[in-house]
Amino acid sequence: MRILAFDIGGTFIKYALCNDNFELTEKNKIPTNAKQGGQVIIQRIIDIIESYENIDRVAISTAGQVDSEHGVVVYSTDNIPYYTGMMVKSLIENKTGIPTFVENDVNAAALGEAHFGAAKGENDFICLTLGTGVGGAIFLNNKLYKGSASAAGEIGHMVIHAGGRQCTCGGEGCFECYASANALIKAVNKISDEPLDAFQIFQKENMQRPEIRSEIDKWIDEIIIGLMNLIYIFNPPLIVIGGGIMNEDYIIELIDRKIYSRLMKSFKNVRIERSQKGNDSALLGVAYEASKL
Repeated sequence: MRILAFDIGGTFIKYALCNDNFELTEKNKIPTNAKQGGQVIIQRIIDIIESYENIDRVAISTAGQVDSEHGVVVYSTDNIPYYTGMMVKSLIENKTGIPTFVENDVNAAALGEAHFGAAKGENDFICLTLGTGVGGAIFLNNKLYKGSASAAGEIGHMVIHAGGRQCTCGGEGCFECYASANALIKAVNKISDEPLDAFQIFQKENMQRPEIRSEIDKWIDEIIIGLMNLIYIFNPPLIVIGGGIMNEDYIIELIDRKIYSRLMKSFKNVRIERSQKGNDSALLGVAYEASKL
């Protein structure tokens, strides 16, 4: 079976072919150009699909809240205009004739980690991704918990500071306003002599600057606050954290050093691990589900 898998993010659309052994080949990416809107993005996906031959299934991981049963974007922020209500599955199937599976990107990443990565063999775990925002997925009793409106897992909008920073969701004090990679970049660039991206922040010369190290440590403390809330609510055996910034060893090492001293004794059995499949998690997750269509 040849599955063409896509991961639609705010910055890039990543895609790859997946075979029966769930090996990804011909990896590629193009700019999302998100501000052009949902219709343009889906047409771009269709154009890519039609450039391939002998595709058996299409698998779509996408930003936004997704009803995976019907392949519909239930809700999307203005990061992708005109995306809410987009009937992704039917649009692609009607145009290409290829059976298509659609899932939220962090749910897809959780599925990828559950079947092939850090959560393999676990019946229960929480998945987080730290990027532009904070994405979340809840995996309970060996399946995704989707909630009553396919919207469960919006961990980034858990309020951790009452009356805090304004969030894109319209609320205040949301977790992602303090714990996302973007939040760290904004905090560091307020004190830096020159603009730094996430990779540059963790370079040796910057890590050795006390004022930057202080901002990093405060940011990690915000992550820990959110993690502790999740641990106390769900009592999971495992939390998997993904996102490109998690390639930095310092983050996971400091979380490990700090969080267990703050947790109640009965909750200290939780393991906190990095995603094993990284940027491939979501592609593998939706490919796995598409293979069952």
